[in-house]
Amino acid sequence: MFTVVGLGEVLWDVYDGDKRLGGAPANFALHVLQLGHDGIVVSRVGRDELGREITESLKSMGASTEYIQEDEEHPTGTVRVSLDPQGRPSFFIVPEVAYDYLEYTQRLRALAERAEAVLFGSLAQRNPKSREAIRSFLGDAGRALKVLDVNLRAWDPETQEVVRESLKFADVLKVNDEELERLKELLGRGDEDVRSFLRRLIGEFPIKLVALTLGERGCVLATSEGFVPSPAMEVVPLDTTGSGDAFAAALVVGLLEGKELEEVADFANALGGFVATRKGAVPSYTPSEVERFSNDTPRRKTPKI
Repeated sequence: MFTVVGLGEVLWDVYDGDKRLGGAPANFALHVLQLGHDGIVVSRVGRDELGREITESLKSMGASTEYIQEDEEHPTGTVRVSLDPQGRPSFFIVPEVAYDYLEYTQRLRALAERAEAVLFGSLAQRNPKSREAIRSFLGDAGRALKVLDVNLRAWDPETQEVVRESLKFADVLKVNDEELERLKELLGRGDEDVRSFLRRLIGEFPIKLVALTLGERGCVLATSEGFVPSPAMEVVPLDTTGSGDAFAAALVVGLLEGKELEEVADFANALGGFVATRKGAVPSYTPSEVERFSNDTPRRKTPKI
């Protein structure tokens, strides 16, 4: 069993008054847990009713709350989510909440030193306090596979600088096709073709693998040795809110388990597709359910970039 950390935000996604547990790093860790490994959420909640409900929800899902800090001054994070007719979400993210003030403690240092993988993103680094804590954790996670899930929720100058600096910490980069265009602009390569730019990312940063997700087309895994495309599942999405986090969990678990990249990509697409057919970011499932879904569901054409 691997120790895998989702480092950053845990919050409530609110849909027309109905709330569901969310936050990309938290979703990621909970998917890792359902895949049979020790998925650990590291975040901060307010000392309020919403914060208590988060810890109770995590416990009910079998997740540890040991690394969920409590904040007496700032409220638990919330995001208002709306879905378009294709199930694609849009977000309004409340600022100045508890996860913006994550503190780096001795307990977190000990976790960093034993973690085998850690996923982090840009949202929880919007505040200097949490940004410092996240980067301290990454600095002490010497043996861990460090995965940057760009997961853009803004593209202001501060976010751009956060992303630029975060690339320097990452072994694995997960990015969708829209975010890739933003990265190309950020690094002054707006006219570069996708394959050349992916090679550039791997050559200029510590990144060893880029997972480029292409929505309903599937994904491409890029390394210094080449490109591994994988087609998406042929499904009608109900709610895509947690699909990318599920994809990231399957990707990381597959890499840690030493699977071939083709198998890693296919299973990551399968889990992402499975989650898109369910409501909520982290529906309950078993790996065998996902395997049956993968075997029984047709796939689309292999994507090209």
